[in-house]
Amino acid sequence: MGLQQPGPDERAQAPVVVLADTATAVERRLVQEWMRESGLSPDVVLPLRVDALVGTLTDADDATVVAPVRVLWRPRERDGRRRVRWADVVSLGNPRRPAPHLQGRIARREPDRAAVAVAETATLGDLRARFAERTGREQPPSPAELAAFVAHQAELALQRAERALLGDRYKVPTHIVEAVEASPQFRDGVVELAARLELPEAEVRERAVHDLHGLVASLSPVAVDLLSGVLRPLHARAWDVHVDAAGLEKLRELNRTHPLVFLPSHRSYTDPFLLADVLAEHDFPRNHVLGGENLRFWPIGPLAKRAGIVFIRRSFGDDEVYKLAVREYFGYLLAKRFNLEWYMEGGRSRTGKLRAPRHGLLAGVAEAVERGRVDDVHLVPVSITHDQLREVSAMAAEQLGAPKKGEGLGWLARYAKAQLEPIGAAYVRFAEPVSLRRALEGVDPDDPGSRRLALQKAVFEVAVGINQVTPVVATALVTLALLGVRDRALTLGQVQRVLEPVRAYVESRGAVESGPSTEAVRTPAGLRRVLHALAASKVVSIYSGGGEPVYAIDRGQHLVAAFYRNSAIHHFVDRALAELALLSEPGQRRDAVAALRDLLKFEFFFPDRRTHEAQVEAELERLGAGWDAPDGSAALAGAEFLIAHRVLRSFLDSQLVVAERLAARDPRTPVVEKEFLDECAGYGQQMLLQGVLHGSESLSRELFTTALKLAANLDLVDPGREELARSRRGFAARMRDMVARVVRIDEIDARLRREATGVAP
Repeated sequence: MGLQQPGPDERAQAPVVVLADTATAVERRLVQEWMRESGLSPDVVLPLRVDALVGTLTDADDATVVAPVRVLWRPRERDGRRRVRWADVVSLGNPRRPAPHLQGRIARREPDRAAVAVAETATLGDLRARFAERTGREQPPSPAELAAFVAHQAELALQRAERALLGDRYKVPTHIVEAVEASPQFRDGVVELAARLELPEAEVRERAVHDLHGLVASLSPVAVDLLSGVLRPLHARAWDVHVDAAGLEKLRELNRTHPLVFLPSHRSYTDPFLLADVLAEHDFPRNHVLGGENLRFWPIGPLAKRAGIVFIRRSFGDDEVYKLAVREYFGYLLAKRFNLEWYMEGGRSRTGKLRAPRHGLLAGVAEAVERGRVDDVHLVPVSITHDQLREVSAMAAEQLGAPKKGEGLGWLARYAKAQLEPIGAAYVRFAEPVSLRRALEGVDPDDPGSRRLALQKAVFEVAVGINQVTPVVATALVTLALLGVRDRALTLGQVQRVLEPVRAYVESRGAVESGPSTEAVRTPAGLRRVLHALAASKVVSIYSGGGEPVYAIDRGQHLVAAFYRNSAIHHFVDRALAELALLSEPGQRRDAVAALRDLLKFEFFFPDRRTHEAQVEAELERLGAGWDAPDGSAALAGAEFLIAHRVLRSFLDSQLVVAERLAARDPRTPVVEKEFLDECAGYGQQMLLQGVLHGSESLSRELFTTALKLAANLDLVDPGREELARSRRGFAARMRDMVARVVRIDEIDARLRREATGVAP
């Protein structure tokens, strides 16, 4: 690499000072060889240390060119990649910083592993002017101040030069705690908080710095490579990953000027590792990933922290000092254009569909924008979808009341072993980014409620974006079909006939993933492969003792099947609402849709009422009807397929269970959530056995929890008197009516299925 000379040509003959960041004789020799080959004869070569720069820089004039250089050691190239492996560390130590006695041999035998990184140069006059601009001081810096500033600027320039050789995925911040602690924003925050809490400033500063040390993650290239090497088997063999490369290129352009916050959907433990590999393969800088304390176990925790995992408390409570540390850490990273990543659902989805997002962590990012630390931050909705997941069975068991197993080294070993066999494809898609500055426009700085509402709308927009780009995969379509016929088994031809109109519908809306999933459900051979893959995971049972094989959801696997179905369920909700609306009189259909929106607002993401009515109207037109169609039942009977009972029944059934238990309860008795959910699980099982509920996928603890949240929103949970009892009975009656309407759709569709399959579902 040649020396980069800034400024006009006449500066080419200016004095040159080379700042060599070298630690060994071999590294110094490599720099000397590079200077000879480059034809560079510097006036002086100095070690990149503050004490070595003081005298020389003090006496140099402004035209002097400062050129930082460093020897960069790289791992061996294997399969076109240079990554550190555990075997390298065990045998040779750190390949990115080999021991002095090994450097000579590496330079002789593997010269491609040693490269001289040459940073962009600057004149001493430029550096002095930059110092004055940063500090706001008119008087010139002292010799020690100038030396320290030049050394720091050289280090930053060398980091940029290293990225040019290694790629952006190794962009790393350094000395973060020290930089945050020295910033005026941190100092002002400490003073303001100490006054507000009536505590000594020294105590607040000490606590905040302690919290920063607990939060701050380093980004060691070696740790990144080693952690990836450990965790890559968790996903590399299980899934063939399909990536939205065009979406990533758009993000790359945006990231040149603004930091990004990646907000992925979360269904698997592997999501952060899979996304990290996707970004690394496309040479994105590594995200700072916010993770829960439950994954901080040895030895993964210490290594993960050095690879960019930020272990953060799930709840800050009233700890204002911790909030200050988080705010300043986020502000520093975003100001330096480092990207963040976290999972806004607060944990893995247990039902397969997107959980209600949380916006608490976004407050720290919003403050960075509001305080001018960064011009804008863009929130990136990311959809990660899988054909199948090994961990779904465990999550389904938890929904039925089984205790969650704690994470640890033994758990990780068992999980890794289960991931060794391929189970399909995974799809990573990126929706249109959301500008946080735009989301905060019009917020009243003196009204916390106004700001909170703006952030809620922003994460809602992110959730809608995730849903829009989430593909409908083959397993979702197949489980949708089989769950819709209860426990009856279907032949391959019958499954395809039930599935075909649904497939055509989602393809017409552009929702089906192109490639393997589309082809799999289009042909008998492909559909058979999907069914047998589900059978291998014990989700589907196959009976082959008759004339031809028949397929059904395996006993006890309905929650697992519902998980796969629910990954795509949002694509069908408007269709389902349109079908149910047609059971109402023409003048009451808009109100019927509004009532359903109100019941399902904690389960799905609906746009504003006018926009949503237009979407439902489009579905009514697909059904050959409209808001004022005189005979809704005739339109339903003439449809190619009906979907409301397959999409909404489990959610409404869960709400019915909660409503019935509230109605049977003494209104004066407080509702204790855990005990009440246990009661719902038992009563729901009874209702299932009696045939009141459609299937066991309704007996989900997460669905009961959301239904209880709905009841609380309707003011039906807190203790009261007779008026509360009447309201609870009214809610139960309303839910019975809603379930009856869905049953009516099922009955109409049963005739359609009978015609398609030749059996009575």
